[in-house]
Amino acid sequence: MNRKKLWMMGLLAVAMMHAKANIRLPDIIGNNMVLQQQSKVKLWGWADPNEKISIKASWDNIVYETTGSRDAKWVMELQTPAAGGPYSISLQGKNRLLLENVLIGEVWLCAGQSNMEMSGSWGLQDIQKELPQAHQQELRFFHIPKTTAAFPQEQVKGAWVVCDSTTLNTFSAVAYFFGKHLHQQLRRPVGLIEAAWGGTAAEVWTPDSIVNSNPVLKKAAGLIQPSGMCPYIPGSAYNGMIAPIVPYAIAGVNWYQGENNTEAATTYRPLFTAMIHAWRRAWNQPLPFYYVQVAPFRYRKVNAGALLREAQWQCRVIPHTGMVATNDITGNVNDVHPQNKHDVGLRLANWALADHYGIKGVAYKSPEYQHMQVKGGRAYIKISGAEGGLKLRGDTLSSLQISGADKVFYPAEAIIQDDTIVVWSSHVKKPMAVRYCFTDTAIGNVCSNAGLPLLPFRTDQWTFPGF
Repeated sequence: MNRKKLWMMGLLAVAMMHAKANIRLPDIIGNNMVLQQQSKVKLWGWADPNEKISIKASWDNIVYETTGSRDAKWVMELQTPAAGGPYSISLQGKNRLLLENVLIGEVWLCAGQSNMEMSGSWGLQDIQKELPQAHQQELRFFHIPKTTAAFPQEQVKGAWVVCDSTTLNTFSAVAYFFGKHLHQQLRRPVGLIEAAWGGTAAEVWTPDSIVNSNPVLKKAAGLIQPSGMCPYIPGSAYNGMIAPIVPYAIAGVNWYQGENNTEAATTYRPLFTAMIHAWRRAWNQPLPFYYVQVAPFRYRKVNAGALLREAQWQCRVIPHTGMVATNDITGNVNDVHPQNKHDVGLRLANWALADHYGIKGVAYKSPEYQHMQVKGGRAYIKISGAEGGLKLRGDTLSSLQISGADKVFYPAEAIIQDDTIVVWSSHVKKPMAVRYCFTDTAIGNVCSNAGLPLLPFRTDQWTFPGF
């Protein structure tokens, strides 16, 4: 071999050595990102084994040092200050990276199926009205593209962007209205991570080991109807879209999903409970988890929507969770995609402000059924969370049914007395059960003094055919 070839091979070897030596970052860590304030946040990535890496953030100018592991990975924990910025972060290995326009504030993950995914590009008028004044420097988005994997991944594609008329139009409307209200009330930067996929069941967002190790959940997963538009294998969306961002520090989770679990509605409670606990274990903290009750819709399987909403209501007992009702803001029970995303985002934000951030005076909890007492042929339904009394939108209380021991339900008459609904029917001499908005398409018209809708309920525990 002549000297020229040896020289060229040497140059190539040096070039390859330097190419391999570059420290690298996952896409979730980059320019324009928002880091969780007053927290220990993790930065991580890849580098050569034993490569020395130093990191310095402009908010404190402390130099943190680490080295690449034998697996060519590295991780470093930084302490963030109170909300503020913009800041920069420099990373030095055998190459140098500079992250700029970094804000410190509140970071929320917004996940679920199509009602979380819906954006201005879907024709939502609420978002179209926002576009002319959409530029908000302290509101940032990270959109995770639809991705599946058989095993937990370490990287997702994407980039942090500043909210403006272009980026907002293709970002989750619910997440945007949540983040906008949070920013207005807290006066802190807000970072929103969207991980949503229309038509997905909760099983695909839950680690497959949890679903497959539980006979009830595994059987329910078999009822998922495969389609050409979304995955159905348990854990596949979790592996591809949630696992890669788990090290990233967040304040909490917003969740809007459930429509695609109506075929097995009675198993949604243990499934959703298991999913919440799995995500919390992954982040190693009791993340606040606020979720949206599915809206009235004419489902293929009768009573599926009512039972799914009941399962969601039952999950409210999980610590640090909160549920937003939607039975008053749907416009078309034949459309599974209600257009009003503004009020959904606002109600989620109020849950976070009151429950997580401790802001006083925020109306966030919907009134709900407490107990029933029967006297003189009438059922007295006591409602909790109705301080100041209940209000009726319209002249007649709608979507209310009453039954005797024969389990035949009739439309009921009713009056409101402060925090109690008095219910009766000439067809029922001795009431045994009362239901409110407990059908797939029922729209409610009872609310709290603060305007939050009464949650759907039933006083009985009778079974439904097919469930």
